[in-house]
Order: sequence, then structure tokens, then C-alpha cells
Amino acid sequence: MVDYSKWKDIEISDDEDETHPNIDTPSLFRWRHQARVERMEERKREKEEHEQRKALNIKKLAETREKIAKTEPNSPNLDTLKKSLAELEKEDREIQKIEEELRKKEKKTPWNVDTISEPGFTKTIINTKALRPKEENLTEEEKEAKMRKFINDNEKLLKQFGILRKYDDSKQFLQQHSQLVCEETANYLVIWCINLEMEEKHDLMAHVAHQTICMQYILELSKQLDVDPRACVGSFFSRIQIAEKTYKDSFDDELEQFKARIKKRAAEKIQEAIREQEEEERKARLGPGGLDPVEVYEELPDELKKCFDSQDVPLLQATIAKMPEQEAIYYMKRCVDSGLWVPGKNDDEPTIKENASPNAKEKPSASTDDLD
Repeated sequence: MVDYSKWKDIEISDDEDETHPNIDTPSLFRWRHQARVERMEERKREKEEHEQRKALNIKKLAETREKIAKTEPNSPNLDTLKKSLAELEKEDREIQKIEEELRKKEKKTPWNVDTISEPGFTKTIINTKALRPKEENLTEEEKEAKMRKFINDNEKLLKQFGILRKYDDSKQFLQQHSQLVCEETANYLVIWCINLEMEEKHDLMAHVAHQTICMQYILELSKQLDVDPRACVGSFFSRIQIAEKTYKDSFDDELEQFKARIKKRAAEKIQEAIREQEEEERKARLGPGGLDPVEVYEELPDELKKCFDSQDVPLLQATIAKMPEQEAIYYMKRCVDSGLWVPGKNDDEPTIKENASPNAKEKPSASTDDLD
């Protein structure tokens, strides 16, 4: 059974807005808002300067052509005007070339919250009528029950999505099974990643992690646009396949951070399981007085340890008899409370509990074989 209560401790915050609460990373989407705004301003300024240069050149072309038309054929200024016209026409060709480059650059610019909802784009790509479902005010128990039902209904499909390797296949799969485009899928995939890392299936974990980040990008895009996540599936996969280097680098960086946190969380869970098993074993060892026989044994003087190691009751009695009375009482009471010393029906018939000494049998040790 998956322990969903562990999952609530994994937190995340985004540089700009509320992000998915379930991934333990300081920033799932590092869309450096200030840097992005500055880049947009620079492009805007570049475009404005280009338009001004274009308008000025058009004006000069028109004026020069008009002057040539009014100049007498034998005028000494005619050659100068024709030379100026040639230079202006050359500049016009350069301006058109730059304009084409700017158009291509703008077409390749990655989406972001400031540009993705511009008029025209949303009308042709994102269905703005597909409003994002409102979050339900559920208790923790209700959320857990909802999650369990979702997994019971869709676990086979979730596994299939987690191992897909091509963007086109993932896109088609989510469009065919649109119920998977939700927070529950992201939660399931992250828990699966943790379990895979605990099982030392590192390669499979890395691949499922990639699918997890894809789902997180879709959900984040949905939040930014305030639309149903299903309306963002096609847009995301189309964009990620033609993304420029900075966009892809950002995605890969988030993926590497996510995998690092998965490895850290898996290691923590393994240590938690070891500690829990050690505590269970310690409780199972406790004697009638609530003391741990291993701890009590380690505190005994060497001569008493030899008695328990050899399981020799007469030697134990003789050793106790030689000790100062208060010291003997202290140690033997602890031995009785821990179960190392098992009194008989009367004090004259004491026995040493079989295998009570840690050295009489291999000391208990922690095991991770039964990890969830």
C-alpha cells in the first residue's frame, strides 16, 4: 500500500506564482520573470528601431525618386541623385532581410505567461472556453480517497504513459485518455519515481521522471492560462518538439533537479524504513521490565558478559556473589527487567534466558528487504 501521507512533506514554490505543491524542489519552473521581461523589452525595442529605420528609408526613397523625376536630364545633380537612390534601394533590401529574420525569431520565441495569451494565439491554439476546473475543498481523507479511486481506475494507463518514449506517442495517449491530464497523475508518477529509485531501478526512474516533468509543464501552463489542462496537451507537445535551446535547456534543468530530489527522498525513506525496523526489533526484544537486553548486555562488566555468553548459571551465581551487594543488585535487576535473567519459581532456581545474550546468537540487525 502506498503511503500518501509521506507525500505531503514534499514542497515547491515558483519564482512567479503558485505552483504544484507536491514536488520537493525550490522551483519547478524557473521562468526568471525579470530576465524574461527584459528580453521582451529588448525585442520590442529592436522591432521599433527597425520600423523607424524602415519608415525613414521609405520616405527617403520616395523623395529621391520624386527629385529624379523633376531633374533635367542634363543636370549635374542627376548622377548624385541616382547614386543616392541606389544606396537607398540597397538599404531597403537589407531592411527586408532583417525584417524576415525578426519574423523567424519571433516565430521561434518560447511561450510564456506574458505572450501565450495574446489575441489571435489563444483563438487558434488554446480553447479559452475550456475553463480550468475549480479546486475542490476536500479534507485530507477525502483527497486520499479520491487519489486511491483514481489509481484503482487508471493504474494500468498510468504505467503505460510513464514508459512512453516519444513526444508524439505521449501526446496521442493523453488525448485518447484525457482523464489522466490532472494533478493525480503527477502525484502518482512522483511516488512511482521514488519507489523505483528505492528499488535501484535508476534508468526506469529517470525515464518516468521525464514523463512527470512533461505532465507538470502541462499543469503549470493550465494554471497560468486558467484553462482546463486538457486544452494544453497539444500545445505543450508541439512546442517542446520545436523549442529553441534556451527553452529545452530550462526543461532539462528542471528534470535534473527533480531527479536529484527523487534520489534524496528515496534515500531518506530507506533510512526511515531501517530505523522503523530497528525500533520494531528493539521493542520485540524488550524484557518484562521494558529494558532492551542488547543495551543491558553492553553495559555489563566483562565477567558478567562471559557468564551470559557461555549460558553458565553456576558461574553467573558465583560471579554475582563476589560482587559488592549494591552493584550486584543493580545489574541483576536490569538483567531481570530485560529478560537476560529469568527467575525460576523461587529465587534459588534462576535461569539464563535461552539465546538472551547478543553474543550467544547473532545480534539483531536492520534489513530493508520488506520496504514498501
